[in-house]
Amino acid sequence: MSECTHDCGSCSASCSERQPESLIEKPHALSDIKKVIGVVSGKGGVGKSMITCLSAVLMNRRGFKTAVLDADITGPSVPKAFGIKEKAKGDETSIFPVITKKGIKIMSVNLLLRDDTEPVIWRGPIIAGTAKQFWTDVIWDDVDYMFVDMPPGTGDVPLTVFQSIPLDGIIVVTSPQELVSMIVGKAVKMANMMNVPIIGLVENMSYALCPDCGKHINVFGESHIDDTATKFGLKVLAKLPIDPELARLVDSGLLELTESDAAEPIADAVEEFCR
Repeated sequence: MSECTHDCGSCSASCSERQPESLIEKPHALSDIKKVIGVVSGKGGVGKSMITCLSAVLMNRRGFKTAVLDADITGPSVPKAFGIKEKAKGDETSIFPVITKKGIKIMSVNLLLRDDTEPVIWRGPIIAGTAKQFWTDVIWDDVDYMFVDMPPGTGDVPLTVFQSIPLDGIIVVTSPQELVSMIVGKAVKMANMMNVPIIGLVENMSYALCPDCGKHINVFGESHIDDTATKFGLKVLAKLPIDPELARLVDSGLLELTESDAAEPIADAVEEFCR
């Protein structure tokens, strides 16, 4: 038996010192991305995409150059929140992100489809491959913070994104229902298995404010986010209310005009974590 060279890439032997091959993909050669933050949820419908976009808006407002990679291929809602109607352009080797009015770079599958309502009826490997291409084939030049809208759940596509994109940390989004809190545990454990640090938890739709008296109304029942955070040793970054004005801005493609400061603690946490 020949002497070990410690170069596992050129060796077929199986030994105790063998290191697993990294599946992390390199970004485009012309990309310059400093920090990559994933936004995940154990299930869909908890406002993960809205939190992703809002985080990019808040960090952009603080003077950072931000971007959103929409890896939720079958549920691409990011362009709608920013009112983007133009399509992405490219050449033989590269794709160029679309830039919002305030300078946020965006890439989503809806920017490549002829019709925004056209369904993405693709098999898992194609969906996962598209998410990877948004990292490898798009020129993300001069980005301080990239926020990745991750596919919901813990299946094949989220796994591929976790393994392909070098995430510096993730934010886990949930809502108050006890069932959802249970599912959060799956997302947290998946992140731990992937060795990706968790910045903290965000509870969306935590409560509604009575327009007359300002009372907190627990529309979805009592919150369980503090118990969940304690169980996994995590921080609760924010408990966001149901905000009709924010919903109106998203539906109108005017998210960048939001004056809500409820999500500022998320931006604070991202800055602190990446510092």
